Amino acid sequence: MRFDIIVVGGGSAGCVMAARLSEDERLNVLLIEAGESDHHGFTKIPSMMNAAINSPEFDWRFRAEPDPSIGDRADYWPAGKCLGGGSAINGMTFMRGHRADYDRWAKEGAAGWDYESVLPYFKRLEDNERGVDDYRGGDGPQRVAEGRAHSHLVDDWIEAAIETGIPRSPDLNGARPEGVDFVQVTQKNGVRHSTAAAFLEPALKRKNLEIITNAQVTRIRFDGARAIGIDYVQHNLPQAISAARGIVVCAGALNTPKLLMQSGLGPGAHLASMDIEVLADLPGVGKNLQERPGALLVQDVNVPTLNTESRGFGAIKQALDFGLNRQGAMTLSMGQAHAFLRTRRNLPSPNVHLAFAAFATELDDEGSMKMRRLPSISTFVSICHPNARGEILLRGNDPLAPPVIRHELLGDEDDAEQLAEALIAARMIAAKPALSKYITGEVTPSSPISNKQGLIKYLHKAAAPSFHAAGTCKIGVDAMAVVDPKLKVHGADGLWVADASAMPSLVSGGTAAAAIMIGERGSDLIGAALRS
Repeated sequence: MRFDIIVVGGGSAGCVMAARLSEDERLNVLLIEAGESDHHGFTKIPSMMNAAINSPEFDWRFRAEPDPSIGDRADYWPAGKCLGGGSAINGMTFMRGHRADYDRWAKEGAAGWDYESVLPYFKRLEDNERGVDDYRGGDGPQRVAEGRAHSHLVDDWIEAAIETGIPRSPDLNGARPEGVDFVQVTQKNGVRHSTAAAFLEPALKRKNLEIITNAQVTRIRFDGARAIGIDYVQHNLPQAISAARGIVVCAGALNTPKLLMQSGLGPGAHLASMDIEVLADLPGVGKNLQERPGALLVQDVNVPTLNTESRGFGAIKQALDFGLNRQGAMTLSMGQAHAFLRTRRNLPSPNVHLAFAAFATELDDEGSMKMRRLPSISTFVSICHPNARGEILLRGNDPLAPPVIRHELLGDEDDAEQLAEALIAARMIAAKPALSKYITGEVTPSSPISNKQGLIKYLHKAAAPSFHAAGTCKIGVDAMAVVDPKLKVHGADGLWVADASAMPSLVSGGTAAAAIMIGERGSDLIGAALRS
């Protein structure tokens, strides 16, 4: 088979890329995805995300190497494996990040990716329930909505945050990306709205767009320096497809560098050690891996929460509320209110993120989340701009083997200090009258750990990844950059990367919104290159 352009990976950015490129009727576009469709209860019903994550049907279920900074624990690193990718299994929280994050990208070599340049694409992609203004879009494909699982404890947490001096922001994705506000989510009518639902499904009627699922791409084929096709495996059978105009890799921060290295683009010595012919010695492929360390503050309360209201007869009530009204506990995202704040003076933007939920979860031994049985609340704290960097490597020359993920979550001591400061801030909010009247005890970290050094010691055992991997094929012009500011891979023709791997550095909050924006802006850049 032969197409003009092949998009590898139908995730948060890939669905956007394929849908937008296929708007040009002159282009025959193929989207190829290793997983299946996201038409499943686990990926549609918001509260079922815990079943989707760590499921081999929807998740690559990667494991990092043992991490000495957290007691040699080998953490679970999820990655979406279905149409919609991460947007089909994530916590649905929609956070763009601070304008300073994108201005930093530009300073790091990603010219044209500053805030003023990307803002039109954020507006273009979204249909925001709050309406249109100078920062928000109202007629884009991606629905951005208010949460539909209401609790007075969320209002009380916001009030408590204000009591600590955190300003109330009318929209953390708008003019004031600092302070406290309700969370907005990628849902439509109470159901998850992945990029597969938002962008891809409306494009399926186009004759110039084809989708292949259950097909894992194993190599990009080249004629000299030009990408001309792909090899893939489907139902255990090796197959190949040609691309007349080029290939866009949107396989995510963990799989994109892996595919480039398997194809001969990456650190020359590493590829040679795997008996892979080096087509382009790109030392930055797989490097610059970033992840946001986080931790949970969990507290028991003396009023009912969704932990207790979702069991027994309460579960029946919640199911009816969802079925009839698309409201209640079954619409839950990972957070219901959040705050961005600075724990230190003279910072250009917030350095920590707090996400509050009027319920609490806990991890089992497999890394899956489950509800606590007692009435509880939780605040997940994380730092916005970690200093630690890791890498992705090949495990061998078997293209179906998972990648090696090496990353020390708290390998940088300042990251640990900032995370401790975030926990202290979360405790300060919980101690304010608006919220403290409900709290009966602290579950984690536990009350005896009260000073900063004690918290840091605790975090070196208890910190966890936030599931926001990025940066492994960064945009830039320095020696470690993998793609140029127009997303073209250095040293290759007809080959682009457009996903979270291209981010030079993490944005504040989550990576989902920024990945969708990369798909949007990337489709314009690549479309222009194809037309020229």
